[in-house]
Amino acid sequence: MTAVLPPKNEGTYTFASQPRAVPQGRKKYRDAPGPNEQVSADHLYGNIMYDRRIVRGNTYAQHTLPASAQPDPIEIQRQQEARRRAIARKRAKQQLRPKSPEAVEGRRHMDVQTELYLEELSDRVEEADVECQTDSFLDRPPSPLFVPAKTGVDIETQILEGDLFDFDVEVMPILEVLVGKTAEQSLLEVMEEEELANLRSQQRAFQELRNAEYVEQQRLEEQERRHKEEKERRMKQQREILRKEKETSDKIAARAFAQSYLADLVPSVFGTLADNGYFFDPVERDVEQGFLPWLMDQVGSELHRKLTGRAVLDALIRDVVAKRAAAYASQVAPTPNPVPSEQPSQAEH
Repeated sequence: MTAVLPPKNEGTYTFASQPRAVPQGRKKYRDAPGPNEQVSADHLYGNIMYDRRIVRGNTYAQHTLPASAQPDPIEIQRQQEARRRAIARKRAKQQLRPKSPEAVEGRRHMDVQTELYLEELSDRVEEADVECQTDSFLDRPPSPLFVPAKTGVDIETQILEGDLFDFDVEVMPILEVLVGKTAEQSLLEVMEEEELANLRSQQRAFQELRNAEYVEQQRLEEQERRHKEEKERRMKQQREILRKEKETSDKIAARAFAQSYLADLVPSVFGTLADNGYFFDPVERDVEQGFLPWLMDQVGSELHRKLTGRAVLDALIRDVVAKRAAAYASQVAPTPNPVPSEQPSQAEH
């Protein structure tokens, strides 16, 4: 760094410095060195070709985030839910925050500024842009105490004695309400605990009574079941006895009726069967049904054979006679009244 001092007769000042690269990670202000520290003249220099703040290419192109840098919708939803819960929690705290009591009759509450520095309240805050050029190697000045600028118009109000509220008089109703509410809430809690204890005791008593009734009910149901089974078994035995008695009486009656009915039936049946031929001599029946039909068949066949032989013989004799008559007629002259050729055969026969 070089500085050009002005001549003694001139009132201008000129500053010149050799060009150099801006070191990376350089602080805006220089830290004051300690008593045992020495200021190092070594500085880190960087190349603008590797500076991420330098935009290369078309500056009008739209820069889009890569897919990996896109916000996660689940994370966005979780943040929205957290923000919504924080708002709801803040609203609940505001609702539960104790408020000032209502103003007494003839007065009303107003918002006033009680800070040390008053400022004018307006809907829009006035803003102004200010720029300045500072030296790069100036020591960091101490942070001044922030004192907000005074705005608005100062107005004074004279408060006479008695204008403000009397603490003992104004706080007494609030204190009475708080004490009364606390005592009432305590009594309600004690009564609720006693009522819950009574309900628990009644519930235990009811549970014990219900268990006893349930045991008694089971015992009665078991007794009723045993009585019912015994009754059904006795009725089944009685029905079996009655059935056997009825069956025995029916058998006895049927036997007596059969004996009385068959007493006169056997002789008449045997007589009817004998009359109808059901009782016969086996030899006689064999002769009648076996031998006699065979004998008749044999006699019939023999007679039929004889009749057939006689018919054949008659046909042969007739044929021979007819042939002889024709031969004799051819030898003898015909006569005016010839004798039928059948007459000699009939006479011969």
